[in-house]
Amino acid sequence: MSTTGAADRGLRLIPFHGLRYVPERVGSLAAVTSPPYDVVVRPDGLHHLESADPHNIVRLILPQAAGPSARNEKAADTLRRWVSEGVLAADTEAALYVYEQRKGDLLQRGLIGSLELSAPDAGIVLPHEDVMPHVVKDRADLMRATAANLEPLLLTYVGNGNGAAAVIERTVQGSPLLSTTTEDGFRHRLWSITDAAELAEITADLAEHQALIADGHHRWATYLRLQAEHPASSPWDFGLVLLVDTARYPLQVRAIHRLLHRLPVADALSALAGSFRIRTVAGPLAAAQEALADAAGGGNAFLLAGDGSFHLVSHPDPALLASTIRRDRPEAWRQLDATVLHATLLEQVWRIPDAPEHIAYIHDAEATVDQAERHGGTAVLMHPVREDVVRDLARQGVTMPRKSTSFGPKPATGLVLRSLTTD
Repeated sequence: MSTTGAADRGLRLIPFHGLRYVPERVGSLAAVTSPPYDVVVRPDGLHHLESADPHNIVRLILPQAAGPSARNEKAADTLRRWVSEGVLAADTEAALYVYEQRKGDLLQRGLIGSLELSAPDAGIVLPHEDVMPHVVKDRADLMRATAANLEPLLLTYVGNGNGAAAVIERTVQGSPLLSTTTEDGFRHRLWSITDAAELAEITADLAEHQALIADGHHRWATYLRLQAEHPASSPWDFGLVLLVDTARYPLQVRAIHRLLHRLPVADALSALAGSFRIRTVAGPLAAAQEALADAAGGGNAFLLAGDGSFHLVSHPDPALLASTIRRDRPEAWRQLDATVLHATLLEQVWRIPDAPEHIAYIHDAEATVDQAERHGGTAVLMHPVREDVVRDLARQGVTMPRKSTSFGPKPATGLVLRSLTTD
């Protein structure tokens, strides 16, 4: 598949035969889509998606069975059955796909394609967060069993308005392959690019750029693991991505919140007394988050909830930070809220292991607070990091604590898949 390494020239995005739902075989395209696997709030969100349509993509990305092997086998069997029954069909012509998401004034466009994988030290694709090995193994087992990229990573690059950007803007003047509106209010549209001259224009442009992983660090690590398992040139040398020019379509950067299952709010606050400034702030949640945003402008700040109130935690003791945060990292990394949370609060003050039975990572603040209140835990609400800080650290080769950011809008899963058996 690959004759020249991606490191020789920058990003290389190639066409593929998109595997897509056949509209006549499903209730609606909106009903078969899903958020990315790690955004689905289980079990409520999972059950909701499963009941939306018997062919919802969640049955592939989060299969339900007695054990890991059975889950992966079930997903593989389901995928094969849907293809054989004509529920999913591969496009006859290999293409890059223009993907558009629109909601109100928010408009995002990018290219979905098969990206040539590059070595971690090549500086072509820049990760910015750490990953957990058990999650990578889980995703690798599923991807290996299905021989498919079921959902694209979200990558960003800083373009110059030419090349790929120009092709995208010309393409969206034509009729889309599909158009659907999901229940979150986003309208999704998809176009294909098959013209050789336009594909060449995109290739020449992207060869001059590097990309930042905005969402999908575990799936990127999965791609690299599976590539290593197939040393001969093969479809495993590529992975499905959505590539967005953030200079033209800036992404939104949100925080990912923490739910501490086994730590009551009262115990959390008691352990912080004397080392942080703590004050109760008025609700509702939106007002409390505004207070968090104001405090974050002056340094590290967190919002704790779960007991019916909101507690603003700020102004950490400098001596505590100096003794708990490693010194061999850039100052921007040392000052991150996520760094302080993990190195100081979780590891030293609360002594909570970073394991699923102790911590859940949830994108939605309201859901985090609700679960904390229902189960007696502590919600730790975060303030988002600026994209320029993320990119600067990534260029230095410095990774942030995992789940430090949530870039979006994220692509809907299920609009286009990549089969490694037909690509």
